Amino acid sequence: MEKSRRGQQFALSLLFGLLLPSCVTQTTPSAAATTAAAATPSRTPPPQTERLKVRLTGYPRKHNEGRVELFYKGEWGSICDDDFSITNANVLCRQLGFVSATGWTHSAKYGKGQGKIWLDNVQCSGGEKSIEHCRSRGWGNSDCTHDEDAGVVCKDERIPGFSDSNVIDSQMDENKVEEVRLRPVVATAKKKVPTTEGVLEVKYKDGWAQICDLGWTIKNTRVVCGMLGFPHERKVNKNFYKLYLERQKNYFHLHSVACTGTEVHLAACPLEFNKPNATFPCAGGMAAVVSCMPGPLFTQNRNLKKKLKLSSNVRLKGGARLGEGRVEVLKDNEWGSVCDDRWNLLSASVVCRELGFGSAKEALTGARMGQGIGPIYMNEVKCLGQEKSIWNCPFKNISSDDCKHMEDAGVRCNIPYMGLENSIRLTGGRTRYEGRVEVLSSDSNGTRSWGLICGESWSTKEASVACRQLGLGYANQGLQETWYWDSSNVTDMLMSGVKCSGSEMALSQCQHHKTVSCQKAAAKFAAGVICSETASDLVLNAPVVQQSVYIEDRPLHMLYCAAEEDCLSQSAAKANWPYGHRRLLRFSSQIHNIGRADFKPKAGRHSWVWHACHGHYHSMNIFTHYDLLNSNGTKVAEGHKASFCLEDTDCQDSVSKRYECANFGDQGITVGCWDLYRHDIDCQWIDITDVKPGNYILQVVINPNQEVAESDFTNNAMKCNCKYDGQRIWLHNCHIGDAFSEEAERRFDKYPGQLNNQIS
Repeated sequence: MEKSRRGQQFALSLLFGLLLPSCVTQTTPSAAATTAAAATPSRTPPPQTERLKVRLTGYPRKHNEGRVELFYKGEWGSICDDDFSITNANVLCRQLGFVSATGWTHSAKYGKGQGKIWLDNVQCSGGEKSIEHCRSRGWGNSDCTHDEDAGVVCKDERIPGFSDSNVIDSQMDENKVEEVRLRPVVATAKKKVPTTEGVLEVKYKDGWAQICDLGWTIKNTRVVCGMLGFPHERKVNKNFYKLYLERQKNYFHLHSVACTGTEVHLAACPLEFNKPNATFPCAGGMAAVVSCMPGPLFTQNRNLKKKLKLSSNVRLKGGARLGEGRVEVLKDNEWGSVCDDRWNLLSASVVCRELGFGSAKEALTGARMGQGIGPIYMNEVKCLGQEKSIWNCPFKNISSDDCKHMEDAGVRCNIPYMGLENSIRLTGGRTRYEGRVEVLSSDSNGTRSWGLICGESWSTKEASVACRQLGLGYANQGLQETWYWDSSNVTDMLMSGVKCSGSEMALSQCQHHKTVSCQKAAAKFAAGVICSETASDLVLNAPVVQQSVYIEDRPLHMLYCAAEEDCLSQSAAKANWPYGHRRLLRFSSQIHNIGRADFKPKAGRHSWVWHACHGHYHSMNIFTHYDLLNSNGTKVAEGHKASFCLEDTDCQDSVSKRYECANFGDQGITVGCWDLYRHDIDCQWIDITDVKPGNYILQVVINPNQEVAESDFTNNAMKCNCKYDGQRIWLHNCHIGDAFSEEAERRFDKYPGQLNNQIS
């Protein structure tokens, strides 16, 4: 039917094409007819030869919502809301790198644009790869005003592998100066990584060109060092380089560079290009030479590393790669986030340099690096770019009414090129994000051959380091068998016993056997990974635990199912069943997903275990650990909770529930939602029947075996001071494991009365 209708349309179009010239010679159409003809959408407007650029802008613009603007013929312009639909929004959101749209807006909700209104009466069918392929009146043909500018709201989930991202970028012409490098000239410097000193060169055509140093200042050097991932600049011995450069043939491409020192890219500085036929392009000068000071993470010199201290009151959380994450600042010994209002590259660069990186590559808004869960300390940060710390910048103190965690600011910093990705690769996978891990090493003769990693003890931690080294984001899974990816000729095991903390930059920095020792040495047992650009991040709501705690003496005859699932202490097995009772420390657990991907069980529903006693399936054998610790950190009582039902109990505004356990439904926790395990359900307790009165620490750990990948495992534990007098119990100072400063954490571990375990 659809093909027939299209055939009729084609025939009519052909007929009009034949008759229209003769009609035009006989009569002039009326104004009304002209308007009607113009209002009829054409099949498609003529597309650009280059890929169409799309951005979201306006106020209150977020990374996944805003006024839609298109870049056409060198100018940004908006889209009119006439005939706009959710189908149009879906096409635009996919073009921006999001999986779909959740809504669209009309009547300039995100403010009125300026300049052109590029498209009007847009009608997409849904399958188009770009909005330019949809029906419309054509480029620039509109009867709208900017009061009718359309906007979209995209689902906050990125298309895997999508490279472009909607970020606040620098306002500069990247075509002028795209890439710079330092070319080392000293023999010893050529072997060192990263390169911190050398002749400054810019990418030009198929090669590299130099910059004339006449008028060159330390401010220019600061900008270049920031681009290359270094926080500080230093003076260079020009006399040494002058002798070398006089013997070299140079091609000078730039001169008269005049940076202020706060720019994030050389292209943003005032500069001039040399004319190709210039006789003396750098008379009286020489090629610019730059020397940079690396941050502590990239310094090989141990003495220098001790002198270079990182900031103790600013940190990045939730990022997959080094130098990226949600910005958090320390105030009154507690970490909190920064609101993204007026967040820009100047403020982001201050944070990056403070943490030992270069200038900011991207200033991220809308919780692009996941949401925080603690306080929000700063809003409308206005750094000038020269400040030593973000705390030295003007900012507004805020209340909970001003900002929410969905507005948390983040950064991506420039980091030095280390070349780590050249010594690792994936083979056999269906996409570049998965495969068997192969590493490059050198033998005693200096010969490099590729080899495998023994899969024994390989886990998510090791996989996360591999994905980071590859530049592929987070680890979704670490695999100990890869027989289904057997497409490479590489069969030798080069590494075994690999054990990472999870924060390393490369697998070579992890512990591993000096001599390969692998019981299953066949290639099918080599380690593999599945990487992902997004990951979940689970956090326990500490105040809910503190507010809901109480003690219950529960009769044994009501605990048969709990005993079957090992939810009672060992002494329960010796009790006189069904007589007597167990003393239970009960509390509620509200578990939030503040990451950028849904949290889903690793095992598919076909492998979930049915528990007849309770009448439900377990999708994870151990979802949480509950422990009561003494002052030495020894467990005096413990409990655990299997994930019999991972679902969305409730969600933030504008977030819809996706997971529900009823009728054997899908299990998981959506981004922006939480799962509530109420205090009155089975196994939501610690059996403290055998615990003596005293002061303890209650510890709850989510996803303790790191069975499911997360962007941040440091916030999976929650601790509380616990006081038990034999009849009643009190919790105080409940907090996420990384929410306090190191000093406050030390005080927490040694609060009065805990060392002697006596009631004070």
